[in-house]
Amino acid sequence: MSSLEEKYMRRALELAKLGIGAVNPNPLVGAVIVKDGKIIGEGYHKAYGGSHAEVNAFNNAVENVRNAHMYVTLEPCSHYGKTPPCAKAIVEKGIKKVTISMMDPNPLVSGKGIEILKNNGIEVELGLLEEESRKLNEIFIKYITAKEPFCIMKTASTLDGKIATITGDSKWVTNEKSREYVHYIRHRLSAIMVGADTVIKDNPSLTTRLKDIKGRNPVRIIADSSARIPLDSKVFKEEGRTIIATTEKASKDKLNSIKELGGEIIITPLKEDRVDLNFLMKKLGEEKIDSVLLEGGGTLNYSALRAGIVDKVMTFIAPKIIGGALAKTSVAGEGIEFMKDAINLKDINITRFDNDILIEGYLE
Repeated sequence: MSSLEEKYMRRALELAKLGIGAVNPNPLVGAVIVKDGKIIGEGYHKAYGGSHAEVNAFNNAVENVRNAHMYVTLEPCSHYGKTPPCAKAIVEKGIKKVTISMMDPNPLVSGKGIEILKNNGIEVELGLLEEESRKLNEIFIKYITAKEPFCIMKTASTLDGKIATITGDSKWVTNEKSREYVHYIRHRLSAIMVGADTVIKDNPSLTTRLKDIKGRNPVRIIADSSARIPLDSKVFKEEGRTIIATTEKASKDKLNSIKELGGEIIITPLKEDRVDLNFLMKKLGEEKIDSVLLEGGGTLNYSALRAGIVDKVMTFIAPKIIGGALAKTSVAGEGIEFMKDAINLKDINITRFDNDILIEGYLE
């Protein structure tokens, strides 16, 4: 592939990112149309239910697109959904060649868009910057193939692994830049989940607050096996949905009171006397919730890791030391007995936010 072709696909990837926070559970897609060595049209998927990237690129084109070359980050769709198939639109517009970064991971339609293009005499190239495209759409890939949300466990701790002091004080472990980035993550993901203890102790809003753009509040999910959280909690007062994931241990009167406040209820089976997180993930997938940010304490984090629902870990580390044998850590529970059985991460990425460090990795 030439550096010029990479340049056009990188532009398409940049465009795709503009849809972050607006298209879930759809994928992030960008498209660029090139003719006679210059870009004549650009587009991206702007909102769930709206026109796809390819159609927006056609609508924005400054000249006739016949015999042009299209670069698109994801295989053009082949089916009628909320919008007509893009593969058909590409054929009708007379595009000569299409370079696609990655195939559609949806097993029901994968390869069918490419087939339509080829059957109509359009040259197709596949795989340009595929790794970057797959990373950009890691949420969509998990959701569309497993029908469950992509789950990120986010933690913030001191250099000695503590998330709060011995008195429980946790404001603030990390610096302002780190905390601002967390709100960007909230904006990108569909839901945020914490345990009942976090709500009872901290009474968080669990909203998105960004400086430059109006952030999207994620769906708030509270894992609360006995429905213990107070009815005057902030999660019931903020804009957006709040779901209480609970069990048969919760009183019907309390659940009715939660519903009167606008809260939604998901009742899961009991698993080790707690909310069954595997059952919950399946239910959330059915609700078209494609991603969950775990911002809970050590108990919920350990339960999530044991249940195998965590796909990715994002750990912020601040250069502070507070000590305390009883000061809480980001993962609690019974713990693992032997180092050989430790949970390992792969594909590690490290980013600095001034003096804080963010370590990201995927579960093996």
